[in-house]
Amino acid sequence: MNANPDVLIVGAGPAGLATAIGLAQAGVDFRIVDALPSAQNTSRAAVIHAATLETLQRLGVADTLIDQGIKAPDFRVRDRDRILLGASFSVLDSSTPFALMIPQDETEEVLTRHLEKLGHSVLRPARLVKIQKGENGVSVLLDGPSGTQTMTARFIVGADGEKSFVRSNAGIAFPGATYGSFMLADVHMSWPIDLREVSLFFAQEGTLVVAPMSNSRFRVVAQLADAPAQPTIADVQRVIDLRGPSNGVTVRDIIWGSRFQVHHKLAARFRDGPYLLVGDAAHVHSPAGGQGMNLGIRDAETLAIALASYLRTPGTQLDDYARDRRASAQQVLNRTDRLTKVATLKSPILRWIRDQVLAAAGQSPTIRERIAKMLAGFS
Repeated sequence: MNANPDVLIVGAGPAGLATAIGLAQAGVDFRIVDALPSAQNTSRAAVIHAATLETLQRLGVADTLIDQGIKAPDFRVRDRDRILLGASFSVLDSSTPFALMIPQDETEEVLTRHLEKLGHSVLRPARLVKIQKGENGVSVLLDGPSGTQTMTARFIVGADGEKSFVRSNAGIAFPGATYGSFMLADVHMSWPIDLREVSLFFAQEGTLVVAPMSNSRFRVVAQLADAPAQPTIADVQRVIDLRGPSNGVTVRDIIWGSRFQVHHKLAARFRDGPYLLVGDAAHVHSPAGGQGMNLGIRDAETLAIALASYLRTPGTQLDDYARDRRASAQQVLNRTDRLTKVATLKSPILRWIRDQVLAAAGQSPTIRERIAKMLAGFS
């Protein structure tokens, strides 16, 4: 492999891997590096929406992911046992009319294997020590598996997450606010709701999302002040008892759990000369609606196409990428911000009004279809 490629991708999460696959398909000379010695084995993001599955079909991995995951064609907003609003992805004009429930570590494993079939691998552990911008791109100092090495590239893609070294080095601002802490857990439990449904519960104390996953698991995500670093069975049971179905839930064991803070941030720009941003390096937001990883994968496909085109015939392709994908991210951030605020209303009167409005809106097939398209990433 060329030690001085046209494109250097920093970060081998879903957005970085998808960018690499897109570039490999286009025959672009690139390298992908990651600071971790091995891929993370925790699930984190758990849903791939229909529009993203279409992207992944073009990247050649959708069928494998679909075989491993759980198809959930229904999404419902609930207040305890009451359904406030429902949407069915089956109305979508798509070959994949469902949300695919699959943990992120499995998604990354499938992407990595496919990248290797295309003749490329992730260089790890390889930590960036320094990036120097030059006339023809960047020069980077890498602390890699064989020691310190220098690499040059015409473009550097920051796919290195919320605390992106690439973004910081480029001096790109990342303003925003913090929603507070969330508890996340993958559990085995009894569950009284149809396993074809992803459920979002509204509660005064915060949101609760419960989604089925492969291997008889459930993903539980709850907005929770002072969330425990390692949630116990009792912690998860307590939150579900307070916010979820009134009965029929018994948490049996926890496979994996953690806490995390959710920020609402958007990079001031997605491009600065040879610096390009994708995924969490460019945008982070509430997990409401499960849009984060999906948005990053769609960033990646768009960027790979733009880079391949620019390297053949330079023009406005990269500026177009930066403008269009930032606009898409802004739209998602606005929606998730509104959803989080609506879900956590404190006033009993306002919550009653919200529930009546949602229940009325849920009677309209047009509104239900619009919500399905929005969640699926088609609008």
